Amino acid sequence: MSKLSAYNNKRNFNKTKEPMGKKSKKAKRLRFCIQHHIARKDHYDLRLEWNGVLISWAVPKGPSYNPKDKRLAIKVEDHPIDYRNFEGTIPKGEYGGGTVMLWDKGYWEPIKGYKPNFKEGPIKFILKGSRLKGMWTLVKLKNNDTSWLLIKDKDEYHLYDDINEFNTSIKTNRTMDEIKDNIKHIEITNPDKIIYKKPKVTKVDIINYYKAVSKRMLPLMENRLISTIRYPSGSKGSSFFKKHFENLHKFLGLKRIKSKKEHQNDYYYIKDINGLISEVQMNSYEFHVWGCLASDVSHADMLVFDLDPDELLSLKRLRKGVKDLKSILDEYELSSFLKTSGGKGYHVVVPLNAKVTWKNARLIAKNIAELMEARWPNKYTSNMKKSKRKGKIFIDWVRNTKGATSVAPYSLRIRKKLTVSMPISWNELDKIKPDEITMEEAIKRLKRKDPWQKFNN
Repeated sequence: MSKLSAYNNKRNFNKTKEPMGKKSKKAKRLRFCIQHHIARKDHYDLRLEWNGVLISWAVPKGPSYNPKDKRLAIKVEDHPIDYRNFEGTIPKGEYGGGTVMLWDKGYWEPIKGYKPNFKEGPIKFILKGSRLKGMWTLVKLKNNDTSWLLIKDKDEYHLYDDINEFNTSIKTNRTMDEIKDNIKHIEITNPDKIIYKKPKVTKVDIINYYKAVSKRMLPLMENRLISTIRYPSGSKGSSFFKKHFENLHKFLGLKRIKSKKEHQNDYYYIKDINGLISEVQMNSYEFHVWGCLASDVSHADMLVFDLDPDELLSLKRLRKGVKDLKSILDEYELSSFLKTSGGKGYHVVVPLNAKVTWKNARLIAKNIAELMEARWPNKYTSNMKKSKRKGKIFIDWVRNTKGATSVAPYSLRIRKKLTVSMPISWNELDKIKPDEITMEEAIKRLKRKDPWQKFNN
C-alpha cells in the first residue's frame, strides 16, 4: 500500500484544493513546514520530509521555545511533499475542514549520531526555518501509537521567541481571517526590504498599512482606472510612473482605450483587495486615480481641485483659499469633500451624480477656478504658469481631463517623510497640515467616524 493511501482516501479532490498524494523524488536537503490549522480545534501541524513524504504531527498548542514546555504532538497520516506550500480553506464537511496558514517553512536535518526512528523515537533534529530554529526532540509516549511530545532542546535559540507573535503567513503575509475570507493569494517577496530608514519602514509595513485602510480606500478607488508610482529600490532609489496594464497582474482589471491616433492602450483598475496588495507587492506604493470608472471612461464622475500655493504663502492663507473654494461650491449646491494632499496643499473633491462629458467637466472646473480668480484677483489664479502664481494660490482645475489623475484617498506619498493623502472633515481644516498625517496616524484615525462616509451616496 502506498505511503499516501491514507491521505488520499480521506480527501475528495473534487472539493478540496489540497494537493493529491503522490510520492516525490528525494531532494538534496530535507524540507519541513508548519501550518496553523483552524478546523474543529485550533492547532499547528509539524511536517518533516522523509523518504518522499511529509511525516506529520498535529500539535494542539503549537511549538514552544521554552525547554520546560513538553507539547503534545499527535502523529497523523503522511502528507505529500507538495503540501508544504498549501495554504487556503478546506471546505466545511471535508476532512480537516477549516483554514490553513503556512506558518513556517525551511529545512531540517537529523542531529549527527541520532538516526531518526519515526516509529519508536526519539527523533532529535535541527530546524532551519524563518521562525523556528535550533535543536528539537520528538519523544514517543509509551504504550501509545500516536502520542508524542515536542520539546525544545537548550541551545542559543531556547527562550528565543513567543510563537504567538507570529500571526501572519510566511508565504503571503495574510492573517487567518484574510485567508478564510480569500483576501489574497499573493506571495510577498522581500518583505523586510527597507523603504525608509528613519523611521524604519519596510515593505511589509506598507502592505499591512494598505490592508488596514482597504475597507475605506477601496470603495473610493475600486473599478476606477489607476496609475501608480513604483519604487523598486525604496524611497531613496529611482521611481517611475506606471499607467499601463501588465499581463502578470491576474488580480487586476483590464481596460482597452483607443487614443486619438487610433492606437490601443491597455489601462488597468483594482477590483478588490487582492489587486491592491498585488500592486504593492510590485513596489507600487503611491496610487493615483482617474476621475471616472472603468465602465464608463467617456464621462467624469468627480471633479478634483488641488490648491497649490506659492511657496512663500502662509498656511493660514492656504486654508482661507480652501474655505473660499468651498463657499463657491456651496453656492452652486455642489457637495464637496476635503483631504490632505500629503504634500504642500489640500484637495477638494466633488462627486458628480449626473453623467458629465470630459469636455463639460473640464469647463465646469475651469469656470469655478476663474470665478475665484475674478472674485479675489489678488489671491488666486487659474493660470498654471508658475510666473502667474507669485503671491497667489493656483486653483489647479487642469487635472479634470480624460486620462489625468489625482492621488487616491488614503494613498501614501513617498516624499522626504512618509505621509498620507488623508480624507478629513471640514471642521479639521484648521487643525491638520497638508503633510501632517503619517502612516501610523492614518491607521489610528480609522477608529473615528469616516469623514467621507457620504461620498458614494
